[in-house]
Amino acid sequence: MSKHFSSGIRRCLRRWFYPLLSVSVALAIGLSSLPPAQAFSWQDLIFRGIQVIQLSTLSDRQEVELGEQIDGELVGGEIRLLRNREATAYIDRIGQQLARAGDRPDIPYTFQVVDDPEINAFATMGGFVYVNKGLMLAADNEAELASVIAHEIGHIVGRHSVEQMRRMAIAQGVASVAGIDSNMAVQIGVELALRRPHSRSAEYEADRLGVEALVRAGYDGRAAVDFLAKLLGGGSPPTFLSTHPATGDRIEALEREIDGTATASGAGMDTATYRATLDHLFS
Repeated sequence: MSKHFSSGIRRCLRRWFYPLLSVSVALAIGLSSLPPAQAFSWQDLIFRGIQVIQLSTLSDRQEVELGEQIDGELVGGEIRLLRNREATAYIDRIGQQLARAGDRPDIPYTFQVVDDPEINAFATMGGFVYVNKGLMLAADNEAELASVIAHEIGHIVGRHSVEQMRRMAIAQGVASVAGIDSNMAVQIGVELALRRPHSRSAEYEADRLGVEALVRAGYDGRAAVDFLAKLLGGGSPPTFLSTHPATGDRIEALEREIDGTATASGAGMDTATYRATLDHLFS
């Protein structure tokens, strides 16, 4: 065998055989860690291996792509968006202003209005934030509305949904050494967005990050405290507060975070202007 021919074979091995061997080993490890009920054929594993993601090293691009898939499932059947372009544009304007002032402005953000009378807002990974129409109507001014949107952005900045998904996948036994199947990740993401509360520490961090962005965006930081206090004193607090830490404790923590001098000249506290805006949007 010629020296040139032998060298060509070695190059071919390096190019094709060794990467294929690495994939096979990874798939074998993943297979050994799956519960018996989740055994797949080798053909299925090879196909699924392309879709496996590692949550502990999820890049911004991967997080956004996963968020887009979760959003597709939510909008495709789990929630009903408000078909009101002006209202969506209004929420998007506020949200984008807050996102630029936040600690993670380099990913794209999408803000949408949910056609639901309940007072609620939620977010999923990758920059997707959802605001109920009921929340818009419950706020007394734009700063109060912005404070809730900023809180949801805080969850995205803290990557709380990614960590929550990782823990839930491990607890359910659907994560392997190689990672988690992206289809399963989307299912978990929908469940987390709609029905699973964040941890106590994540909620406090989202409050802190949110009020920091709120003030940097020019809004009065006191609005965050005002809105929570109003909901707490309303006699029947909205359902979404039951999944958060005690509202009184959150108010005390927020008050410690807010710098009075930085918020005294904050904007967005005009109730008359805000009500006129809502009348225009929803008349």
